[in-house]
Amino acid sequence: MAQSTVNRQLSTIPVAIFVYNRNDNTRKTIEALQRNTLAADADVYVFSDGGKDEASWEQVNRVRALLKEVSKNHPFKSFTVVERPENIYLERNIIEGISQVLEHNDTVIVLEDDIVTSPYFLEYMNHAFELYKDDDTVMHVSGFTNLDLPQGEFPEFYFTPHMSGWGWGTWKHKWEKHFVHYQSEEEALEGMSQSDKDAMQYGGVFPCLKSLKKSPIPWDICWEIAIYKAGGLCLTPHHTLVRNIGLSNGTHFKSHAWLQRFEFDREPLTCAINLTYEKPSKDPRIEDLFHHAIKDWGIRYTWIGKILRTIYRLFKR
Repeated sequence: MAQSTVNRQLSTIPVAIFVYNRNDNTRKTIEALQRNTLAADADVYVFSDGGKDEASWEQVNRVRALLKEVSKNHPFKSFTVVERPENIYLERNIIEGISQVLEHNDTVIVLEDDIVTSPYFLEYMNHAFELYKDDDTVMHVSGFTNLDLPQGEFPEFYFTPHMSGWGWGTWKHKWEKHFVHYQSEEEALEGMSQSDKDAMQYGGVFPCLKSLKKSPIPWDICWEIAIYKAGGLCLTPHHTLVRNIGLSNGTHFKSHAWLQRFEFDREPLTCAINLTYEKPSKDPRIEDLFHHAIKDWGIRYTWIGKILRTIYRLFKR
């Protein structure tokens, strides 16, 4: 079912999934999406990146074999696989894939190959798209939250300038107006003051701007900066609707249980969220909680990890 372009679809819920060489993660991601209450309304597009060498191509082909099996029997409205003939890397695969889906759709939901969703994820995303499509302040809908807010003390959703790339979505007119894949740190930071940089990095505890030194620059920091520059906000659930199952073998992050645990590794919400339109604004309580939660990227070290981290920092100095 390989295709080089995304055909025009009258999509109810367009979902773009980006995969590479992790067969087991990809299977779990698709199985969870199949269990969503609105799975039958989803037009799913899977963008499969090519291999870098013989070993990686073997793994890529295993993933593609899985996708061919899924294409034969699935509950979705449609299931389209786009096979890249060569390795174009994560950033280009995602950016070009989003653009392809948005050529013929007004919204897009984005999943990478390690994001397991709640059965109510699509329902939440679709409702949010309808509620906030005409509100220019809300530029991004997150399925993940860094916080674990107690029920009853906070609303079921909140707004923050910090976007999450773990199960998210946006609108065509907002993405096309604001997203720029910056080619250099200087270009990305143009027009930003030191106070802007401090605000984005929560006083330094969230050093996201360091990602601008990578080549290519990750798509997510580009979108984070675009949202900040536009004065935008992200609609975020009070409890996560997704779980990242690939932290031990990701492209941009790797975790080892004997050194650290990831505080954001939580089970997704198992009930629907009651979304209503609320005028978007930052909640100082939420921002303060995020300031504390994001320290060390949510990583909490074991005693072995603390010792090795101290040695590393001393050596680095």
